[in-house]
Amino acid sequence: MSLAEKLAQERRARLAAERLLQLKQAELSAANRKLGQHALALTREIGETRAEVANVRVENEKVKTDLTEAHAKIEIAERRLWHSIQTIQDGFAVFGRDDRLICANTAYLSVFDGLDEVAPGISYTRILEILTEEGIVDLGETPADEWRARMRDRWLSTDPAPTVIQLWNGTCIKLIDRRGPEGDAVSLALDITATVRHEAELHAARERAEAANRAKSAFLANMSHEIRTPLNGIVGMAELLAEGTLDEEQQLYVNTIRNSGEALLVIINDVLDYSKIEADKLSLHSDAFDLERCIHDVAMLLQPAVRGKRLNLLVDYDLFLPTRFIGDAGRIRQVLTNLVGNAVKFTSQGHVLVRVTGVPDPDSESCLVHVAIEDTGIGIAPEKLDHIFGEFNQVADARNRQFEGTGLGLAITRRLIQLMGGRVWADSEEGRGSCFGFRVTLPTAGGAQPIPPRIEGKLRHVLVVDELAVNRGILEKQLGCLGSRVTSCRSGAEALALIDGSVKLVLCDHQLADMEGLALAKALRDSGWRDVPFILLSSNPGAVRSDPARGLIQGVMQKPIPRAELFSRLSTLGDAVLHTPQTTDAKAEGSSTPPAVQSDPGRRAMRLLAAEDNRTNRLVFGKMVKDLDIELRFVRNGREAVAAYTEFRPDLIFMDISMPEMDGKQATREIRRIEAESGTHVPIIALTAHAVSGELEGILSGGLDRCLSKPLRKAELHAMIEEFCPSCARPVHRNKEEHAQDGKRGETTGTQPDQSTVQA
Repeated sequence: MSLAEKLAQERRARLAAERLLQLKQAELSAANRKLGQHALALTREIGETRAEVANVRVENEKVKTDLTEAHAKIEIAERRLWHSIQTIQDGFAVFGRDDRLICANTAYLSVFDGLDEVAPGISYTRILEILTEEGIVDLGETPADEWRARMRDRWLSTDPAPTVIQLWNGTCIKLIDRRGPEGDAVSLALDITATVRHEAELHAARERAEAANRAKSAFLANMSHEIRTPLNGIVGMAELLAEGTLDEEQQLYVNTIRNSGEALLVIINDVLDYSKIEADKLSLHSDAFDLERCIHDVAMLLQPAVRGKRLNLLVDYDLFLPTRFIGDAGRIRQVLTNLVGNAVKFTSQGHVLVRVTGVPDPDSESCLVHVAIEDTGIGIAPEKLDHIFGEFNQVADARNRQFEGTGLGLAITRRLIQLMGGRVWADSEEGRGSCFGFRVTLPTAGGAQPIPPRIEGKLRHVLVVDELAVNRGILEKQLGCLGSRVTSCRSGAEALALIDGSVKLVLCDHQLADMEGLALAKALRDSGWRDVPFILLSSNPGAVRSDPARGLIQGVMQKPIPRAELFSRLSTLGDAVLHTPQTTDAKAEGSSTPPAVQSDPGRRAMRLLAAEDNRTNRLVFGKMVKDLDIELRFVRNGREAVAAYTEFRPDLIFMDISMPEMDGKQATREIRRIEAESGTHVPIIALTAHAVSGELEGILSGGLDRCLSKPLRKAELHAMIEEFCPSCARPVHRNKEEHAQDGKRGETTGTQPDQSTVQA
């Protein structure tokens, strides 16, 4: 090999070695860089770890500090809680699941004062033994073993019921125990001595209140009896007098007496029922009644006050509204009396108008009735309208201090209407008058309702003369609905100017501004209008009937005018047949007297025994049954009734409840005792003037069959006698010829109720 080749080979080897060295240096540099990166990452990780360790150390120190503070707070809270438990007057104790005392406050341990054994660790059973052995608890008549067994069973139950124990000193402790989920128990001993004493005081006060209430009820019962006894004479005699031959004015007087007696009876019932109203226990008694008649009865009752104040009391009853409804007529009348009476009371001039409208519902056979009472009185400020419906509330101002009253009327009215499912309302403008009213839905009664007639006929044109625009408006509306053309005027002079040949009837008020109604009638007659019927409208018909000019007119109608009377009077004036309101149902008209039948001389008269100590009541009873074919005997007390029952053997007994020597209930029990031996039964009807709630039920429970409240009604009395007339006796109702003969016999022989036996 030549030197050049060797040099070339060495050069190639050197170049290869240099390349290898460069390659290794590059690898070493890459390894160094990678190692440096790892070293840097490790350094960072070490730094982070050191930082975390430092943070953990800080956190650990903070946790240690917080834990120390928490323990301190817990100790403070436990100390405060225990101090609080120690300060309360009621006992507090905690028992473990083994029923041993863990801790208790001073109030709990004070019951065991001086007994060191009662301390943490004592069992509940041992505590019960200490309570009985040391006489700490008052067991009364209960044996100690029995008491401890009952208390232990209670304690071991899952949910112990609270119980009350009494200590030797009279202290009453109520134990309330609760078990936890781990079996431990907390016991709370409450001192309820003051509560027990307060309850005892309340019980005593309630007994005193009940005694006072019983005394009040007894007073009301006695008052009811004392008032109803003379009221029986007033109403009974008025009813009998109304059956006699009376002229129109006398009939009005008798009806007024009877209506006033009925109104007084309602007042008595209001007084007796007021406690029931307060307790929301007032009940309604529904029956068929005539709403329009109720309104006119109230109007008649208030007529003396209306005439005395020279007011006009008007009734505007919708001609096409039914009049017969089902409801509590007595309460409806009470509401009307309160509202209309208040209107008259607070009205010094002008008028009081009762307006009745409604919306019949044929599907439900009911009617939504609206009754409004408008007046021209002193009025009420709007802000005081709600106040007047409160109990014992009246609007106090200088204008109405002259008016007396308890302030109960409107409160009772609202409660009654609410009981009927209705609503009472009021509108008023001070100094201009008021309007009070109520809305109530009433079922319509069965049978025929009044049907307005058509009076076109000869009454095609009617002249109405009345100073009061409201009354003219009512008559115009009513006559217009009946088919007549109406011309109205406010004075006699206008009437004389407006009358012509088409006028077929004149309706004129009694008192006009320029002349009296009778003077207008005379002026019309003098002017040649002799054939025109003239009807006078007056709130005091009695004064008209005594006037010499009475013969110039065809009739007088009482204001306010009932529709039935208006229709009846119009029917007599027209040539055409007019249909007046009729009711085909005899019961709806209140007729309970059956048709007369011929007496059967082969049978005896019904024997009737009446026990009544009051002479007036005996007189009323005797007069009411004088037309019946009965043999009547009176006795004055229960002892005489028992004796007469054995000797007289009556078919029916009427027994007064309040009588001397032996009252009606005692006499009834004695008669029932006698009947139990003989196997017979005589119906006994109670006659009572008592009307307090519960009294009638107590009367019937004494063995009586029925009860009639005083004042007696003739129709009810006759119906009761007829119902119990035995088949072996003659019918109690006789024909007219026998009545006439008995009347003649009565004039000579007399039928005094004080006789021992009366052939009525």
